Amino acid sequence: MSPLSDEDQRCLLAVARRSIEESAQGRGLPDLESVSGALSERAGAFVTLRGHGVLRGCIGQIEPRQPLARTVAECAASAALHDPRFPPVTPLELAELRIEISVLSPLFDATPEQIVVGRHGLLVSDRFHQGLLLPQVPVEWSWDRERFLSETCRKAGLPPDAWRRGARVQAFTTHLFAEGESRKAASQAGVHRSAEG
Repeated sequence: MSPLSDEDQRCLLAVARRSIEESAQGRGLPDLESVSGALSERAGAFVTLRGHGVLRGCIGQIEPRQPLARTVAECAASAALHDPRFPPVTPLELAELRIEISVLSPLFDATPEQIVVGRHGLLVSDRFHQGLLLPQVPVEWSWDRERFLSETCRKAGLPPDAWRRGARVQAFTTHLFAEGESRKAASQAGVHRSAEG
């Protein structure tokens, strides 16, 4: 997809914030009919929420099924209300939430030797099992490449060595940006089925 400008990033963060606020107050997603350019192109994305620096929710869509702005709006609302690891975000929490968005590149099949910790996220799948970790996850936990592969297998509900025994390994990069930042780069982190590792 087209590169995201600083204005695109600000717009997506505003879409995510508005979606969380509307959803937490029982209203629907905001109107996104006016988006254009890169925001109207199809792309996968994850939205991560943190409260006081602690993970508060993370949901994503891997496949580029709809315009990026719509993907971000839906993922933000789902991260706030439907991440099964956390209770729904309440209106009282809204002011303290910090939003991070990871826009995903297309997936590609990768050998273990091609994976670069800190650059690539991973998706490991085998039959009905699938697990994803964003590029930032192994960096945050100081994992090497083999540990990253093993933890992604665990995320999928597979044995930790499934990546050695025929499970499909796919990689991706992300463009990561967050509220309170002006980062333009971000081939970081890894994500799973619908939440941060």
